[in-house]
Amino acid sequence: MPMPHRTQQQLIKRRLVGKDGAERIRELRAILADLPGYRNGPYADLRKWVESELEASRTRKKVVHRDSIAVRREGAAQIALVGPPNAGKSSLLQALSAIQVKTGDYAFTTTRPVAATTRLGGVLVQLVEIPGLIEGAADDRGGGRALLGVLRNADAILFCHACDRPLAELELIRDEVAAAGIELPALLAATKCDEAPPPEHPELPVVPVSVLDDASLDRLREELWGMTGLVRVHLRDGGDPVALRPPVTVLDVADTIHHELRERCTGARVWGRSARFPGQQVGRGYELSDGDSVEILDR
Repeated sequence: MPMPHRTQQQLIKRRLVGKDGAERIRELRAILADLPGYRNGPYADLRKWVESELEASRTRKKVVHRDSIAVRREGAAQIALVGPPNAGKSSLLQALSAIQVKTGDYAFTTTRPVAATTRLGGVLVQLVEIPGLIEGAADDRGGGRALLGVLRNADAILFCHACDRPLAELELIRDEVAAAGIELPALLAATKCDEAPPPEHPELPVVPVSVLDDASLDRLREELWGMTGLVRVHLRDGGDPVALRPPVTVLDVADTIHHELRERCTGARVWGRSARFPGQQVGRGYELSDGDSVEILDR
């Protein structure tokens, strides 16, 4: 009897994280070979989804531009910092991570994507600064096509805009992102909020932030975590929390620890938002909430 198709899809997505090009194609072929050959029902739909991913990966592999830029993914999610030149992206990246970035009061200080990792609620997440996009980027002006290609592979966008600059500068960039057909969860970091009041935006949640204000940086970290859409589960025996796409069950968490533990898992004790009381004993299929702590029970 195959495992539930939703659980199977979660496992497949996990196997594909960080894989591109020929490596992704090989992995998808192996996944396809292991799937049950049902012609109807949820597993038939799952097979069609894997086949579509395989076709899309083949197409991407063929379309390789000489000026393409590759950013190797790290962590549980990737968030791109996007905005006009001199919007404070480099300073913000440096404040949120341990990386040292060249900064300056002039445009185009950064000319290639810069990646750094940070911890959001204990989970390692990658931040990627996209160099300042300009009008016409979707048509490859200023090498925009390659930069937008990096953005296309991200999980979410943090738009950056300096509070002392006209909002129209940001809207030009958002128009280029939309023209490239990129639709991702997004919010707006209103940088340099210690120098001017933050703007209101009709479409994006606005988070006022200053690199000189630790409290504003902490608020931004919380918003960034929420934007990943991941569920964070802490293990009672310590170590880094597990981060998975919802829905997340006890069985999913056991599988991330070890495949054999998945087979031996009989349930868990749970502390946190989803539990009716601390240490509630639950079954293998119990759905967990963000921030829960679990102790896996096995035979």
